[in-house]
Amino acid sequence: MHKLVEEIFGWCYPLLKKLGLGETISAYGSLAVNIFILCILSYVIYRVFRFLLVRAMIIVARRTKTRFDDLLVSNKTAKYIAHLIPLLFIYKCVPIILENFVYWENIFGKLVAIYIVLLSLWIIKTIFNALRDHLKQDSKFSDKPIDSYIQVIMIVLWLFAFVFVISKAFNITTTAMLGTFGAISAIIILIFRDTILGFVASVQVSLNDMVRIGDWITFDKFGADGDVIEINLATVKVRNFDNTTTTIPTYSLISDSFRNWRGMLNSNGRRIKRHILIKANTIRFLGDEELQELKKIQLVTAYIENRQTEIEKFNKSNNIDKTILINGRNMTNFGLFRKYITQYLSQYPGLNKDMILLCRQLQPTPQGIPLEIYTFSNDKRFENYEYIMADIFDHVFASIRYFDLEIYEMPSGKSDFVE
Repeated sequence: MHKLVEEIFGWCYPLLKKLGLGETISAYGSLAVNIFILCILSYVIYRVFRFLLVRAMIIVARRTKTRFDDLLVSNKTAKYIAHLIPLLFIYKCVPIILENFVYWENIFGKLVAIYIVLLSLWIIKTIFNALRDHLKQDSKFSDKPIDSYIQVIMIVLWLFAFVFVISKAFNITTTAMLGTFGAISAIIILIFRDTILGFVASVQVSLNDMVRIGDWITFDKFGADGDVIEINLATVKVRNFDNTTTTIPTYSLISDSFRNWRGMLNSNGRRIKRHILIKANTIRFLGDEELQELKKIQLVTAYIENRQTEIEKFNKSNNIDKTILINGRNMTNFGLFRKYITQYLSQYPGLNKDMILLCRQLQPTPQGIPLEIYTFSNDKRFENYEYIMADIFDHVFASIRYFDLEIYEMPSGKSDFVE
């Protein structure tokens, strides 16, 4: 090796030797030559293994039916593994090359070891990313918070890597490191508070099946109303129906109240629950002439006839004086209108007749008497659901005048008279 160094330095080497620097230059020259050779060998090993591993993984991915190996290729896992092999070769050669340079051997060996650990973690991350993408394509796991699980595992691995790096860099034993962490656990909890809360929330959300990817949720506190597109350790992403994205802290799913529409989507119908306000002073009893006119409305013809027979029988058996309409039993325009709406709903094709279907009167308000329609549409899709509900209430608004009823409207303050 000394002869090789002499040839490299040529004419200046004898002069350096006379000055007493020959041995030093020879040692550093030998080191430089060894490092150069090591770099060449490492690069050759890297190129060879990169070619072999990448080609082998591509061939395997093409010949297998599973998409997991395809995802490994797209995440460049083989490429990073090819980086790891020459690093291991360098790590084994460092004690030999730097045998006479103990100080540099110690530093360089630590740096290579730390780099190997970090690169190994990066390889594990690419594998987990491929696994995550693979599981999300499986219907059994597509609605599970896979990101949260992977993030928890990676946090644990990064914690172990951090302990290794510190212990390797400062020659501290693992036991001493863990003891130090125990002493500063309060600071760690403070720093990683959101991560810890997110981890706890992710576990509870998964175990209790509170939210899945693809669920439609409404979270008024954060202005979220849309589909869950991602669940990870810290946040839940919701794509709202206006195509905006809302980010919700994962812990808020168990600390605050939100609405999950999954039960409705999995049921046999979507609820329609809406009311109109009827002016109280337009509600009144119906006389025989008015009933005869209302019999022309086919949906309530049979009902009016049956009720008239029943009421007349009751009034005669109890000697009711019908010279005054209030005496005895009577039909009202409001009650008849409720029956008409019930009959209309029972024949409407867009409703699920096997679920609740009713038209009811609610508690009176200062604005009038609420008349509520409570039923379920067969079609749960947003646009079709809204069409069905609008179609029903279009008919309600148009038919109410036939029963001599009026809908309450807030006075506008604008005069109805034109001069």
